[in-house]
Amino acid sequence: MATSWQLSGNYFENCNCDVVCPCLISPNAQLTSKPTQGVCDVALAFHIDTGNYGDARLDGLNVAMIAHAPGAMADGNWTAAAYIDERADDKQTEALGVIFTGAAGGPMAVLAPMIGTNLGARKAPIRYQVDGKKRSVEIPGVMQMAVEPLPTMREDGEMWAATGHPVNPDWLGLAIGMQGSTFSDHGMRWDNSRRNGHYAPINWSGQQ
Repeated sequence: MATSWQLSGNYFENCNCDVVCPCLISPNAQLTSKPTQGVCDVALAFHIDTGNYGDARLDGLNVAMIAHAPGAMADGNWTAAAYIDERADDKQTEALGVIFTGAAGGPMAVLAPMIGTNLGARKAPIRYQVDGKKRSVEIPGVMQMAVEPLPTMREDGEMWAATGHPVNPDWLGLAIGMQGSTFSDHGMRWDNSRRNGHYAPINWSGQQ
């Protein structure tokens, strides 16, 4: 019996590329350009406003993911890890696991084949905040990241593109990491301050 699922909310990411990251925007096929620092160190944070996986409600929960790609993202061999909201019960944790690994289909299924080393997921306190057009996430002792929109002459203060990014193919805000955007875990230490960022609303669904 297939399990239907859906979620809506928002996300942001902060990588170590110069602004704007060539993985999505360059003369080359997407994900085939070499990251501006030679490797990609990226963190993604997700907040679910409303959602369910079957009868498991996912409202209000947060998830964070990190990945290290040793070269062009399309070449694969990523090292990845995930953090799941410590408030999630066993059923919710299992649901978030299958959605965010791509096992339940949806956007993450596009990225999953590129992961060569999966460091697994662990429960953690995840504080996700939206303050105007700024977004931030904190996992104590692990991750402190925030992004703000790139400067623009648009009256709404946002610059965006329809890049085809799996998270939201039709609307991706172009952003920059705010000062102090750092990650430290699994033997990796990053400082992505003033580096490339993206953010978008998310609206996913699927069946497993």
